[in-house]
Amino acid sequence: MKKIVVGIDIGGTNTVFGLVDENGQILLKENIHTEHFPIPEDLVAVACEHIKRAFASFSKTHELVGMGIGAPNGNFFNGTIEFAPNLKWEGIIPLAKLFEERLNIKTLLTNDANAAAIGEMMFGGAKGMKDFIFITLGTGLGSGIVANGEMIYGHDSFAGEIGHVIMFPDGRQCGCGRKGCLETYCSATGIKRTYSDLLMSNHEKVNLKDKVADAKYIYEKALEGEKSAIEAFNYTGDILGLALANSVAYTSPEAIFLFGGLAQAGDFIFKPTKESMERNLLNIYKNKIKLLPSQLKENDAAILGAASLIWKEIK
Repeated sequence: MKKIVVGIDIGGTNTVFGLVDENGQILLKENIHTEHFPIPEDLVAVACEHIKRAFASFSKTHELVGMGIGAPNGNFFNGTIEFAPNLKWEGIIPLAKLFEERLNIKTLLTNDANAAAIGEMMFGGAKGMKDFIFITLGTGLGSGIVANGEMIYGHDSFAGEIGHVIMFPDGRQCGCGRKGCLETYCSATGIKRTYSDLLMSNHEKVNLKDKVADAKYIYEKALEGEKSAIEAFNYTGDILGLALANSVAYTSPEAIFLFGGLAQAGDFIFKPTKESMERNLLNIYKNKIKLLPSQLKENDAAILGAASLIWKEIK
């Protein structure tokens, strides 16, 4: 029989899951609303019913061999979600154990950015690479660091928080409680603030009907040649490139992958980031590190990444 695994991503709004084969094909995908379940055990119960029902149509040809979970503040060593700020669940939740007890299959859990990094290594542009950094540019900035073919977890499973290196002491307030963290500048949230500040300082007229909703809006304005939008990408890339140059010094990666809405802006973000990174790199690293867009589809990355936890273990 062919093997199949469940990949599940726990988000603040939605929990999505899919059945994934060893080639990275998502055979089926569903979602439930996380926010409807203030008690984690209730979400697990409903999710497991969905999974069992979904797998039933594949049970004659496939064997369900495990489940991988991507979650905010996920602890790989303990299989727990710990004090996740964007979830209603408080404290430490033994999520992997809760799923494992109901489905009776091996269950692994990690941080959502780490899961996506493993997905890139198994099914994306990092296939065959042993040393790379994966950056997610979403509401915040997530990251996963792979060295010698292994995810870097540190002694407590919380290594690789590049989004929370402080770029400007006493800079922008971060959700973590500190100030000046990278993600307050280099994320969809960060570039939106930068853009708004530039509009004011450049005294550019803005159509009041327009809504600065997201990075896509700023990208569209940059395409139109708007000065503040282009400057916002340049400023964001300048800071991101510096942070990446510093990160290179730790693991000397072959490549750095950018993923997420902000990365969809192409040269507007890649060009200033690459220039800043090369300008700030130690000489021994210059012109050695590739800066690449992720090859994972945005809508599938979370499921593929979570499923990759099991496939990596099996292979």
